[in-house]
Amino acid sequence: MPGRPLTVLFMPESAYGPTNNCIGIGDVLRRRGHRVVFAAEASWKGRLEPLGFEEDLVDLAPPREPGQRGEPGQPGEEAAQDAGAFWKEFIASTAPEFRKPTIEQLDTWIKPVWAELISGARYCQEQLAEIVARTRPDVIVEDNVISFPALLTAGVPFVRIVSCNPLEVADPALPPAFSGYPAGDQAPQDQAQQNRGQWPEFRAEYDRVHRTMWAEFSDWVASQGAPPLPDLEFIHSGQVNLYVYPEVADYRRSRPLGPGWHRLDSSVRETDDPFSLPESLAGGGGALIYFSLGSLGSADVALMRRVIDCLAATPHRYVVSKGPLHAELELADNMDGAEFLPQTSVIPRADLVITHGGNNTTTECLHFGKPMIVLPLFWDQHDNAQRVDELGLGVRLDPYRFTDAQLHGALARLLGDTTLRGRLARAAMDIQRRQGLRRAADLIESAAGS
Repeated sequence: MPGRPLTVLFMPESAYGPTNNCIGIGDVLRRRGHRVVFAAEASWKGRLEPLGFEEDLVDLAPPREPGQRGEPGQPGEEAAQDAGAFWKEFIASTAPEFRKPTIEQLDTWIKPVWAELISGARYCQEQLAEIVARTRPDVIVEDNVISFPALLTAGVPFVRIVSCNPLEVADPALPPAFSGYPAGDQAPQDQAQQNRGQWPEFRAEYDRVHRTMWAEFSDWVASQGAPPLPDLEFIHSGQVNLYVYPEVADYRRSRPLGPGWHRLDSSVRETDDPFSLPESLAGGGGALIYFSLGSLGSADVALMRRVIDCLAATPHRYVVSKGPLHAELELADNMDGAEFLPQTSVIPRADLVITHGGNNTTTECLHFGKPMIVLPLFWDQHDNAQRVDELGLGVRLDPYRFTDAQLHGALARLLGDTTLRGRLARAAMDIQRRQGLRRAADLIESAAGS
């Protein structure tokens, strides 16, 4: 630990996953006596100060007119009541795209997401520079997928956190990010070669769709005084880079990451409230299962209802994270839930988790040794789902095409697999022993002192 208190400036993506990840790490730093400031987007107003952090928030788009649907970072009463509102509305309006193969989503979903992120980065550049000047940080930490030049030109160490699937850090021997294609390292050689045959087409389509947009953004980033972006990447590496993924699930790279890269086997926040099992479920039979599609995926109400109806026909008990449109969901008699749940307190109580495959949930399940059924929707969720499935740590199902028999069968197989339970329990012991949350805080402190 450095000999003086530090000022650490965090800038997480507005979604709950990256923000919660930064909250967990920031809480360790705060308890060590450091000043922790969040330059989160404006809809997080009032949610970070009660945790002991300073808020110096940014707008990522102009204020909206009354009654206009949310945009990222909008001020006003509605945004203040609904952190990350823009992305929830974006998901709800674009959910039909998730039914397409991942290669077709590149043009119709992945590219629009990058465009929104780029727009936000451009809009907040001046605000962010003012925040940096006000807070005078000793180190800046970004957990996002897009570059903000003001963070790179501040003259202090820059730490990048990758709280997405590590395929975001490309390697020619690994599948392209967002594809959900098999890595092949668990398959026979002939099958592995067949798997790799899909990769060039996906990479070529990604290049075709994104090349012009990436080049324009890289030119703008350089015009703001930051280095040009690496080829077809939308964010720079830092002096220190932390990626969150357990060794048990990590990929075999053809070339090692540089000395500035560090794996965190997990980064499980310790700020969630305790969880007590609802009385309606406490005395019931069957397994206890946690079901969550995340704050974004749960905005697809039709999908939530489909899964709930399917699970209602099983003998198990379910704790359901209902999400922002909770009022539109009716739970079955073998279920209880709420709009938000203290996930890191719920997962340890569960026998199995049904998840969208967000990186936080995936790594938290492995941290606590829980098998997963993964219903991937977008972004890196396809990659996490595939990795869990090909390593035998759970089952990947198509969220829009699974049958009742497939979901019921996956539940029966995973709950009855004592060998898998033993394997997951041993992995959880290793993951927890490595104390990723504190390792992250150590590395941030070291970066500030370098």
